[in-house]
Amino acid sequence: MTRVFITGMGAITPIGNNVETFWRNLVAGQSGAGRIQQFDTKDMPYNIACEVKDFDPTDYMDRKLARRVARCTQFGIAAAKQAIADADLTIDERNRDDIGVLIATGGGGISEIEFATEEMVERGWKTVGPFVVPAAMSNAVSCLVSIETQARGPVMT
Repeated sequence: MTRVFITGMGAITPIGNNVETFWRNLVAGQSGAGRIQQFDTKDMPYNIACEVKDFDPTDYMDRKLARRVARCTQFGIAAAKQAIADADLTIDERNRDDIGVLIATGGGGISEIEFATEEMVERGWKTVGPFVVPAAMSNAVSCLVSIETQARGPVMT
């Protein structure tokens, strides 16, 4: 069995968009709950959730990629890049085949399907972009983290 060491951490959460802020707010007992801002809740019985706030994906990826991927994938890429920086890890030809990506997700970019369906109903199928299905796939997060970080080891979801 190969031993694995976690040497870096990253965090994109409702109470902080980096490990330091997340931990400080967690220890202080700060709640990430608040009124939902990401979408209209007027017809819903509830309007409270724990949303990530003040997150700019272009701090971690170019604008073109940020537009093409689901928000959860943006979070995954950002947290992975934070963890790599925290570990002071350089991924290059010497080690990239030994570095893998394993990310667990309950639904991946499932919201992309919802948005595309709504768009198709309101404006027709031709308005749905070609990146909807790749963005919605549950393995999109781990695959794009691997691509963005150049980690070529095992990739699992």
